[in-house]
Amino acid sequence: MIEKSITVKELLKKKGKILDLKIVCSKQSLDRKITVSELNRPGLAITGYLENFRAERVQVIGKGEYSYCLNENSAKLKENLFKMLSFKEIPCVIITGGVKSSKYIIEACKKYNIPLLETKLDTSTLIRELTMFLDDRLAPMTALHGVLVNVYGLGVLIQGDPGVGKSECAIELLKRGHILISDDIVEIKRRMGYILVGKSPSTIKKFMEVRGIGIIDIELLFGIGAIMEQSIIEMQVFLQSSSSVDINKYDRTGLSENKVKILDVEIPSLKIPVTPGRNLAVLIEIASLNQRLKNQGYCAAKKLNEEVIKSMKVR
Repeated sequence: MIEKSITVKELLKKKGKILDLKIVCSKQSLDRKITVSELNRPGLAITGYLENFRAERVQVIGKGEYSYCLNENSAKLKENLFKMLSFKEIPCVIITGGVKSSKYIIEACKKYNIPLLETKLDTSTLIRELTMFLDDRLAPMTALHGVLVNVYGLGVLIQGDPGVGKSECAIELLKRGHILISDDIVEIKRRMGYILVGKSPSTIKKFMEVRGIGIIDIELLFGIGAIMEQSIIEMQVFLQSSSSVDINKYDRTGLSENKVKILDVEIPSLKIPVTPGRNLAVLIEIASLNQRLKNQGYCAAKKLNEEVIKSMKVR
């Protein structure tokens, strides 16, 4: 898993104009790193309560906190602000709503070399836009070998033994109207809400390697509708050569649900034996439709099991 960070300087470069961010002080400290996508409203911290204060987050001071600062005793407010901003982990402070930073906030930020920014955007807009940006940039990421295809609206990560036919299976799915996201290498991010999102590395986007043929351009062969920028990954299918495993050991009912963990997120996993004559594309289509039913709360195997048990009780 690749852990990421972004400096305040990079944030200003990427989103400074869009978020209307202006530097007030401590410009020399723009190399401070932002490591989490969540933002913090330090209302309680400004009152002096620092228990469980999330110093590692970007601190956002809105009109609510600002109005408190205007009405608080000056000496007490200064003491609270200096205590709050003494945490070394604070990446930066942002004042929203177009209000001017109080002198105590400026003094504290200067003392502890914390970048102080202002924006005319209201607090909710800034939090929404900045959280989305940071979530994308800082999301935990990994890269896996496989093919990611969107089948009936379900993101299916196809993995398997070397040379088992993953790319060939994906081509058959494309011919049947489904959509390719990535072949060979799938970059996966864990987005907010513990959702896995997969995409293709930019260098190999829309290309596929087929043994015996070489590199093919999916967009030119199948059209622009055959490729997709990214997709939520909701299921893994592992294609396994039947020669390497006893075929009798595979699940025959579907009552047991196997899971695979990617970036600490568990998703349903199926192992499908590859034998001559099996249409893998059709099997993956059926598996995708069946998973969609499971997502809606219906499991055919459990339903049949209940019916069998019910009929046995009647007898």
